Parts: sequence; structure tokens; C-alpha cells
Amino acid sequence: MSNSAAIHAETLLEVRHLTMKYGRRVIQQNLDFRIARGCIFVIMGGSGSGKSTLLRHLIGLQTPAAGEIWLEGENFWQLSPSRRDERMRGIGVLYQRGGLWSSMTLAENIALPLREYTSYSSSEIRELCEWKLSLVGLAGFGDYYPAEISGGMQKRAGLARAIALDPKIVFFDEPSAGLDPVNASRLDDLILELRESLGATVVVVTHELASIFAIADDAVFLDGSSKTIIAQGNPHALRENSDNPIVREFLTRGGKEGF
Repeated sequence: MSNSAAIHAETLLEVRHLTMKYGRRVIQQNLDFRIARGCIFVIMGGSGSGKSTLLRHLIGLQTPAAGEIWLEGENFWQLSPSRRDERMRGIGVLYQRGGLWSSMTLAENIALPLREYTSYSSSEIRELCEWKLSLVGLAGFGDYYPAEISGGMQKRAGLARAIALDPKIVFFDEPSAGLDPVNASRLDDLILELRESLGATVVVVTHELASIFAIADDAVFLDGSSKTIIAQGNPHALRENSDNPIVREFLTRGGKEGF
């Protein structure tokens, strides 16, 4: 999806005047942005700026100190607990380390949410596990344990589990962390492929320039000093046109102008 298409698409998730705190310490405040259905949206910023904290708020693991998070026209934190749990089942998450259960095979990891939240038979679940593994390039690896595969393969297996319930929106927390450049690039390609094949909206927390420029349709930049958003838009456009020196330095650091 092009950036212009993303901007004019239907809003899937909207953040309104969000403030995040740990105790009395403000992490970010007055955050306002929209995520269009079907786009790849990147949350970027320096270390300690609150990127992963924002992700925790968006996936329902942390309650806002102030403000609202709207998902498909519903104010998430005003929903009943049962309705909120139902909405959370439409969210997939890939954590930094994959989040796989080490005592389970890859197929058993993927089957876990299917057994918990669907009425599929055992044979149907087995077929779905094989299908999800094939989507991430791991066909035939269902009987392997996480310790028996590489770090890059663990990330892909974690993604297969994240999409087990066909979520409308998939969140990635620093997906390239711990990966070499080749595997990081492969994961970027996989994110693009899954967006096309599943039609899912993707939200990625990352500081990796290569990934940002390879996959993002739209983005916000969290600033740790002012504790709010200081830039929004397509990263390529922000690199070329932003008049904020913090944003430009972040997007051009290390001589990466060529991305």
C-alpha cells in the first residue's frame, strides 16, 4: 500500500490525547495519531523514549494514565472485561524474543490459542498449524522445539503463532533485535508478504533504519525529552522534509541517506 493510500484508508486504531506514566513519572503525554486499516505503521524514536510502553498500551496490557484508545470505533478501555478480551483475540503480537514456550514444539505453540479460543477439531488445528508455518517459511518444522532452530527461525515461528487466530492487527516489538542483517531483511520481507496475503494492519516498534525505510507506510516519532510526538508521516518524507533536527539526525544517522 502506498502512503497516500494509507492516509485515505479507513482508520482501524486511533489514539486520542494519550498520557502514559509509571507511578508519577510521565513517559509520554498528549499523543494523538491514527493507524489506517491495512497499512504498516512504525513507532520510532530513541532508546528510552517509550516505544515499547506505547505498544503495551495499544495491545491492552497497560492502562492509560489519561486519554483514549479506539479500536474499530470502540473505546477500548471503556469496554466490559469480556468484550475487551474478545477484542484482544483479534490482536497478534510478536515479542522481541519470539515468546515461544520452550517445552512445546512449534506446532504445539501455534495450536495453543487455537485450542483455547476456537472449536476446531484436532485435525483442523493440525492443518492450520501447518498452514501458518508455511506462511512464514517453516513448512515441515512443526515437530521441532524452539531450541532446535535458529534465532531467525524462532522469530518466524513466533510470528506464525501471532497470526494463529487471523488477527486484524499484528504488533511487532523490535522484530530485528538479535538478528543479523540478512535475517533482519528477510523478516522485513516477510512482514510485507503477510500484510499482502492476510490483509492485516501491522504496527512495528523499531529503531532500525533499514527496517523503517523498507516497510513503513506511516510513522510517529516519540521524543524522550519533550515526552510527546514530534513528527508524523512517511519516514522517507520525514527524512527529506522534516525541519526538526532530532528527527533528521535519527533518520540520517550513520550515513544511511541511501535507504
